[in-house]
Amino acid sequence: MSIEAEVQTPNTPYYRLGGAPVFEAICDRFYDLMDEDPRYAELRAMHAPDLTPIRKALPQFLAGWAGGPRDWFEAIPGRCMMSVHKSLTIDQTVAVQWAEAMKRAVADVAPEPADMAQAMGEVLADLARGMGKA
Repeated sequence: MSIEAEVQTPNTPYYRLGGAPVFEAICDRFYDLMDEDPRYAELRAMHAPDLTPIRKALPQFLAGWAGGPRDWFEAIPGRCMMSVHKSLTIDQTVAVQWAEAMKRAVADVAPEPADMAQAMGEVLADLARGMGKA
């Protein structure tokens, strides 16, 4: 195997969209929207006053989910988004707020390729809506 082949960047959404800086920007925008926009009031009320720890955790989760470093998953074996949110009551209103805020954050950051970024936002929104209880 050549050295060039060894250092080639993986062809995953994480790397194609721009890696850590882009995922951090998306998550920062997401939490800024939660803090600033009253449309996400119920979602914001579910979170601790200090969003610093979760602002750090969500980009790490998304990185591993999108084919980047899996630090979030490896830190606590067996942890998943469902187990992290098990103690919370997530109704459809909150699930839709999360979905819309994430889609908006992805659109506002506007990583390229745009079609991949939009698809990622849609999949994350579908996952969030799936966590909501009727």
